[in-house]
Amino acid sequence: MPIRQIVYINDERLRQKAKKIKQFSPSLKKLAQDMLETMRAYDGVGLAGPQIGVMQRIFVAEIPSPNDDAEPHPQSGRSYILVNPEIVKSSEALVEGQEGCLSIPNWQGLVERPEWVEVKAQNIDGRKIKLKVDGYLARIFSHEIDHLNGVLFFDHITNQEKLWEISPKDPPGGSESS
Repeated sequence: MPIRQIVYINDERLRQKAKKIKQFSPSLKKLAQDMLETMRAYDGVGLAGPQIGVMQRIFVAEIPSPNDDAEPHPQSGRSYILVNPEIVKSSEALVEGQEGCLSIPNWQGLVERPEWVEVKAQNIDGRKIKLKVDGYLARIFSHEIDHLNGVLFFDHITNQEKLWEISPKDPPGGSESS
């Protein structure tokens, strides 16, 4: 599966709302697999269609299993592919947590997100699904659904002290970013 090119912050597509997917075809399955491979190649935990220039309502997510003897996250090792997702319910309680974004490299910030979210979506075959996720996975789902609506993580940050620059990472396949 090919690794797709990530779209970066200055690309206007990141600010547009993605379109609902109506056709569930083999090409959609291929797109989802490409997205999973791309997300893993860039060491991400989520990737939405607009982040690779695909203006469709699809995202993938996965909390990787640890490579060492560290305690695995309870939701690690499972891949999620959600088509046409929307948050239908969320906790009133917000939790502040650190976020970054593959489309905004070298920046991280503290963002408040719901403690849990209930999402209705379709799977890769078009079957309706409903998931209730909490903790880190709720943060990932909320972040990716924001991407589908043209919202970026730093849009939630009102205190500039909660946004900071980090050391650059080399992208897959070389040390030059594009």
